[in-house]
Amino acid sequence: MSSSVTILGAGLAGSEAALHLAARGIRVRLVEMRPAVPTPVHASGDCAELVCSNSLKSTKPDSAAGMLKRELEALGSFVFAAARRHAVPAGGALAVDRAALSGAVTALVEEHPLIELVRAEARSVREAAAGADALVIATGPLTSDALAADLARIAGADHLAFYDAAAPIVMADSLDGEKLFRQSRYEDASAGAGDYLNAPFTREEYDAFVEALVGAERVIQRDFETHDLFQACQPIEEIARKGHDAPRFGTLKPVGLTDPRTGRRPWAALQLRAEDAHGMSYNLVGFQTNLTFPEQRRVFRMIPGLENAEFARYGVMHRNTFLDAPRLLDADLRLRTPQAEALGAPVFVAGQLAGTEGYCEAIRSGLHAAISASAALAGVSAPPLPRATAFGALMAYATDPATVDYQPMHVNFGIMEPLERPVRNKRERYAAYAERGGEALEAYVEGLAEAGLLPRDARRGGADGR
Repeated sequence: MSSSVTILGAGLAGSEAALHLAARGIRVRLVEMRPAVPTPVHASGDCAELVCSNSLKSTKPDSAAGMLKRELEALGSFVFAAARRHAVPAGGALAVDRAALSGAVTALVEEHPLIELVRAEARSVREAAAGADALVIATGPLTSDALAADLARIAGADHLAFYDAAAPIVMADSLDGEKLFRQSRYEDASAGAGDYLNAPFTREEYDAFVEALVGAERVIQRDFETHDLFQACQPIEEIARKGHDAPRFGTLKPVGLTDPRTGRRPWAALQLRAEDAHGMSYNLVGFQTNLTFPEQRRVFRMIPGLENAEFARYGVMHRNTFLDAPRLLDADLRLRTPQAEALGAPVFVAGQLAGTEGYCEAIRSGLHAAISASAALAGVSAPPLPRATAFGALMAYATDPATVDYQPMHVNFGIMEPLERPVRNKRERYAAYAERGGEALEAYVEGLAEAGLLPRDARRGGADGR
């Protein structure tokens, strides 16, 4: 008798996982609550419906988004192939006719003899896992209240967030080292071994920054209250709105810092913490924000040393259910808690619920969960995901226990391992990342084929979508 997998959620990740598992001869029960149970943002009950932008980002080969697309194509992604078939003009980006895309994916799912599409709300992880050989949870950021509550019991309430409160991340090579200084609080300024970069404000710079911050355009045009947030700080602009000096006595407090240029404590200071072990990108500590992306770019570039900052990720502040991946998931996207292990069937998590951000990232995570589940069911070991690939770098970051204050992330060069030989020119450096990633991808695909985890059916899906 063939194996069977239950998948919760028919979004981008769930649909991709279902199609890839079925392509491997595995029976799939795909459970989707829409349209019987609607969400605030979906317009239909179709699979793989895009609810925000219709853009899947850059197709440039030497961009992180372009590298990810190359991986999807090489691994035979069904959803990505459908997106390519239903593309609309968008310059150097891949944009799609969203209705055509979701319709095409829905047809692929409904017509596959090994996939049963069930229109019902899953309310219990244990019930969903019953009778299945593996379970994939891909219910997304709008996971129903009932399932989220049950998942909190499985994962631990402290490791499931219901609100996405992320600070911006900037690329290290876009910062002005002449204005920033490295120092931890109360550390001797001459030691030069601090864990933080510090952006010092003069009084005039601070006054101008706070004025711009308070007047900037927000995504949600209302004040946030503390009870709106789950394990998160107030947006920096809300703190400033409570009083002109409030940030200076909180997030921007200069206490314990000495600007080596002046030998004195600055009027205010922003601390930047390395986002990765190699110091390729930095997090603006305490700068959770509800500002629009253009306003973040305008206002945060007023911070001394960040005048030319390149953003690897903008700050976000919105409803979002996601797991604390570094504490709960392994590199195979398998949920590792005693409660999950006691279910008797391996449990995998994919899509935004797993803490990835972005359409293509969701598709790729669904594909990865399918590979991991099929490997577990076959009793074989999948080749390790190369860190040199875009998705491999994302998974290394997202499942690293050393990653603190985890927030959803998309692929970007700021989380990739540095090149063995540093390349100063940015364009040449990104091209080198892409070349290195392409070589690692080729070896990975060969390893999957040798392990019997890349069936011919899936390769056809990536090539022509049939």
